[in-house]
Amino acid sequence: MEHFVVSALKYRPQTFKDVVGQQAITNTLLNAIEHDHLAQALLFTGPRGVGKTTCARILAKMINHDGTQKPDEDFAFNIFELDAASNNSVDDIRNLTDQVRIPPQVGKYKVYIIDEVHMLSSAAFNAFLKTLEEPPKHAIFILATTEKHKIIPTILSRCQIFDFKRITVKDARDYLASIAKQQGVEAEEEALHIIAQKADGAMRDALSIFDRVVSFSGVKLTRQAVTENLNVLDYETYLNITQLILDNDIPQLLVDFNTILSKGFDGHHFISGVASHFRDLLVCKDEKTIDLLEVGETAKANYFKQSQQTSHSFLLKGIEMANDCDFKYKASRNQRLLVELCLMQLASINFDGEKKKSEPFIISPDHFKNTKVAPSAIPEEAHKVIPENEIPKKPESTVTNSDLPSVDNPINADPVINTSNEPEVNEIAVESSLKEATDDYSVNQDNPTNDDLSEETSPDPGSDIPKKVSGLSLKSIRQKKELLAKKHGEKAVLSEVLDEPINETQLHAAWDEYIQRLKHKGEKILASIMETDMPKLTDKVISLELPADTMKNELDRHLNPLMGFLKKKLQNTLITLDIQVNEQVAKKYAFTDMEKFNKLKEQNPLLEKLRKTFDLDI
Repeated sequence: MEHFVVSALKYRPQTFKDVVGQQAITNTLLNAIEHDHLAQALLFTGPRGVGKTTCARILAKMINHDGTQKPDEDFAFNIFELDAASNNSVDDIRNLTDQVRIPPQVGKYKVYIIDEVHMLSSAAFNAFLKTLEEPPKHAIFILATTEKHKIIPTILSRCQIFDFKRITVKDARDYLASIAKQQGVEAEEEALHIIAQKADGAMRDALSIFDRVVSFSGVKLTRQAVTENLNVLDYETYLNITQLILDNDIPQLLVDFNTILSKGFDGHHFISGVASHFRDLLVCKDEKTIDLLEVGETAKANYFKQSQQTSHSFLLKGIEMANDCDFKYKASRNQRLLVELCLMQLASINFDGEKKKSEPFIISPDHFKNTKVAPSAIPEEAHKVIPENEIPKKPESTVTNSDLPSVDNPINADPVINTSNEPEVNEIAVESSLKEATDDYSVNQDNPTNDDLSEETSPDPGSDIPKKVSGLSLKSIRQKKELLAKKHGEKAVLSEVLDEPINETQLHAAWDEYIQRLKHKGEKILASIMETDMPKLTDKVISLELPADTMKNELDRHLNPLMGFLKKKLQNTLITLDIQVNEQVAKKYAFTDMEKFNKLKEQNPLLEKLRKTFDLDI
């Protein structure tokens, strides 16, 4: 049986040109070698599997080449690799410094590669400082680490630092495609893309996964085989889930989620994938951001197609819900239920409900422009057509005068069936809307009751007792309009400029009356704020001092009804209210126990004697 060499070793780069995804660093090192501008200490830092040790070995070989050696000369006697994870003591560093003094037998430089240098102890770092700062001319140190923050600053200041970046999904996929071609493996682009995504920016991990998948599927590498072997949820799963969410198909959504769990996938991984999928759909909606989607061309087309079915608001709300579920997942006792609730909420974002059906308007909103009723105040029932099957009908097929509603007996009157082509009006709803519109005015009156709007009366010439008018009749609606116009006329009179002379006594009386009204309504907090200080009058400016900003903000929120009452009560529309915050005022209302005792002691000095006699605490 032939010995198998893993791809991570077999295809390890031998020159800087073979290094994937680190062009900036390799170009810098090549120029430094060419111009003899190489530092005595280099620090390679970055994630795992991105080429730190590989670049250190390539650099160590290149600096000793002068053109007379063979191209495959590795200068093994001039390169020393030290694993700091197992050689992290002061004695190991002392042995290293002793070897540094010996010049190389072949080549120009001796290169010391110290891998995982952050594992050195503090004493070993300190013992290494002098040698690292001033090594012999023939010695070059290359330090490699994945955790730069664990290295002491005195070491970092003596090194030239190179930060290696994660390898992009596209670069990793292209490199895997070239290796698959060399091995004679027929690989789908989507399959290699999934491997590159799974590697998370580490080429060594990508090659290890590639070997594993090839062992499973043979010379033909498909997307299905990769997802089955790696046990990952591919983009098609999330496309199907999102389509069910858009279709508001909650039952099938829960069934598909149960299938995903039965295959061994974690709910936490699934819901975070939903959030990532919504993010991918969001970047697909704009041509400027579509390049942020790191998928193949086929997948990009599918993403773009589904993104056209969604809106920005839906995707942003979905990302927020999925991230919230992701955040709460570990702390939840019933994690499956948490994810299912999240899926049901996602499917309900664009769901209006079965009863929220659009109905044609029988009364145009423009109809109310001639009245004093705002369209927003019209109840929803006033816009809806009354279905024919809900209209009470007589057994006869024709309508007679006896069927018309009676003014004297409105309770037993049946509604009239409209036989003309004119649209029907829901009179009850219109009456209700007019009543709500007039309520705003009656609230500010001295007698804030709405009984006068509950039923209309009509004077009877033959009797002193007013006669009731049916609320279903058009006459009642006309009287409502007349009443509304009358009250708006009175309100217009009140809006005239008034400038009656006032004094502080009148102001305090009106102020106390408003406080009593607030207490009667149950608004005790606002009443207590107004009782904190009595207002002062300067010309037409009412001044008030409060001890805290929160009290000022609360009073500002109720400023309009307060000033409306004061202007009406004092018959002066030019007055204004100036509220100032004086934190010193709070001292009058917040005493400590000792302050209370001292205050009482000033009034009765015998209290101190009583406290000392019985050894009492405050």
